Amino acid sequence: MPLPRTRGTALRQQLAELRGPDVPPKALDARALAALAANPGCDRRALLDGAGVDKAKLAGALGAPSAFGQSQFAFMRGNAFEARVKADGGAELLRLVHEKLDPGAAAPGSGAVPDLSAIGPEGRAARTALALREATEAGGWTLLDHPMLALDVAGSAAFLEPDAVVVHPDGGWTVVEIKSFPMLDGSADPAKVGAAARQSAVYVLALEEVAARLDPVPEVRHRVLLVCPKDFSNLPTASAVDVRKQRAVTRRQLARLTRVEDIAAALPEGSCFSPDLPAEELITAVEAVPATYAPECLAACELAFHCRARSRARGVVTSLGRSLRAELGGLTTVTDVLAAAHGEAGDPADPAVAALRRAALLRAEALGTPVGVPAQVSVSPASADAREAGVCR
Repeated sequence: MPLPRTRGTALRQQLAELRGPDVPPKALDARALAALAANPGCDRRALLDGAGVDKAKLAGALGAPSAFGQSQFAFMRGNAFEARVKADGGAELLRLVHEKLDPGAAAPGSGAVPDLSAIGPEGRAARTALALREATEAGGWTLLDHPMLALDVAGSAAFLEPDAVVVHPDGGWTVVEIKSFPMLDGSADPAKVGAAARQSAVYVLALEEVAARLDPVPEVRHRVLLVCPKDFSNLPTASAVDVRKQRAVTRRQLARLTRVEDIAAALPEGSCFSPDLPAEELITAVEAVPATYAPECLAACELAFHCRARSRARGVVTSLGRSLRAELGGLTTVTDVLAAAHGEAGDPADPAVAALRRAALLRAEALGTPVGVPAQVSVSPASADAREAGVCR
């Protein structure tokens, strides 16, 4: 059994107790931090990520394992494309940076590619910081291949590894994100571009921490370069993506993580998320932390299946999509929505209630149901799955 948690203990000790005895923390990466920014209202994810809980193992222990991750084929294809983009000392990559982000600078030709190897993540992060400073002072094109950056998250360092960082002749720094999904006719899937932008924003924040320690402070550009295959070929093409909005959201989320102690303080004494505990105890501990489930969680969080089942059991309309939730105003459950539609509850002056009653009237007329007799409407798991698929496209 987990040891009782003492109020007022240091944050790190408190989070260690939540993970469980002798359970090492799972390091945060850029994908996890970007997912936090995608669902800023979820206390459950903020606490579990802040405590370093392995959510994949936790989901399995809860009986709702996630089919989450990248296929081996997609992983190999992505690695092969990245190697092609960085071939010949990154000549093609530097050309794309020059063309899309800095056409006024001198043509890159062959840029410098410093060796960033070192022992351990701390050593690699220190070597990267030194290489960035030297490249900035040199005043030429420099490509840093898989640098290591450190970002302070809830009082501890999260080590992040972007695909590349380019140093411009004027001393500016640009994050490069290489993805294997295609750009068709110059545009890519908006959902995938958005995910890449949120991930790149995390790297921008980490670079800003490195830049702040230099004098003068170099510019960390807020337009990142997204490199993808062109159409159906394996040839690289690129697009500049402004990540200022994603950067601001991520910064707010990281600031919120530093207050994760407040979320943990509301938990019952002895709460623990160790996957070795019985499922009943884990469910009680997990459900004690408020969650904000939405269909988008299926593509970003290992606990999505568990949270979806609980959300459906409570009839929460957010499980059908955030856009629908926004349109329904103060109606938060399917029961409330149906009662408002049938005239059994709700303020008639509320635009959402008025629209629901009008829709119910039109439906009754179309089906030939007598006015005033509630139509039998339910949301089955199959129909909810279909709606989620539509929301996630």
